[in-house]
Amino acid sequence: MTVVNGYEQSDAEKKLNILNLPSLADEAKKIIPTGGYGYIVGGSEDEWTLAENTKAFNHAQIVPKALSNIDSPDLSTNFLGIDLKTPIMMAPTAAQGLAHSQGEKDTARGGVAAVGGLMAQSTYSSTSIADTAAAGNGAPQLFQLYMSKDWDFNKSLLDEAKKAGVKGIILTVDATVDGYREEDIINNFQFPIPMPNLEKYSAGDGKGKGIGEIYASAAQKISEDDVRRIAEYTDLPVIVKGVQSPEDALRAIGAGAAAIYVSNHGGRQLNGGPASFDVLPAIAKAVNKRVPIIFDSGVRRGSHAFKALAAGADLVAFGRPVIYGLALGGAEGVQSVFEQIDHELEIIMQLAGTKTIADVKHAPLTHFNYAD
Repeated sequence: MTVVNGYEQSDAEKKLNILNLPSLADEAKKIIPTGGYGYIVGGSEDEWTLAENTKAFNHAQIVPKALSNIDSPDLSTNFLGIDLKTPIMMAPTAAQGLAHSQGEKDTARGGVAAVGGLMAQSTYSSTSIADTAAAGNGAPQLFQLYMSKDWDFNKSLLDEAKKAGVKGIILTVDATVDGYREEDIINNFQFPIPMPNLEKYSAGDGKGKGIGEIYASAAQKISEDDVRRIAEYTDLPVIVKGVQSPEDALRAIGAGAAAIYVSNHGGRQLNGGPASFDVLPAIAKAVNKRVPIIFDSGVRRGSHAFKALAAGADLVAFGRPVIYGLALGGAEGVQSVFEQIDHELEIIMQLAGTKTIADVKHAPLTHFNYAD
């Protein structure tokens, strides 16, 4: 363990023997301190939307396809001109130093880069933009921006991200205030470790502050003009994250978004909103392949990833299971998590008669509403 300001960070570095991703949460709880674990695992209010995110995958079923004459499914794909070995990517997830002393560096280094996936780093990372990018050793990364009220601060982050060689900017639009997260209140949680990207922010580096104090400097007003402004300033693709309706998707595209990111922030923001998977088909229909779609929220199985791709997503992202793997095994633990979900996805693709990710996107889903 590494101890920083009284907070114990895991130093584990090992491959994991994973039965399934849902089981990792209980194992990680044993080694992540209570406040950090509560921040990672928690959702807003009574966590109804958090729970529904995963339950909603039961609203659609995969149609098996026999006599398909395929073997060895191919997970490779392309996103905005980036060749990837897997359609599974790392969602932008804050403060990964809560789980491991190497934080985002280990996620980038041994995890995403090792499996040929795509990494998204957060404004609220526990390592700098440059250090996280360097740890990926040339593997593609995106930078996620929580907009500040201070445009000069936004520009400084965007400048650093562009200098670090990121391939696009994820603009998060569903977090203009922090969700009401009761785990953080119960634990009186304050970030025990600094977040270097915030050093020029009015929140300092975030150390010793709660998420509400950090959000106090966040922009509460975000519009189509901000999408255009960021795209023009960086000359990079802008991906709008937090889309939950066809109307918002079309507004984002009209403002120049290069991709849509369907997400409800993993159930951490608006409790009582729909499960992310339930809104995906309508959004995909409205987008009509004009731009690619990233999907997250509730993904825990290869079958979940398959269903999201079949329902209209081009990439599928997840966060919490990766953080649990990071705590339990560092870079190798993250790699184990990605390898597990890729393995499950390959099995599902074979049984569904889909050789490629393009085939998965055309795979039929059937719907029967099982009682929970």
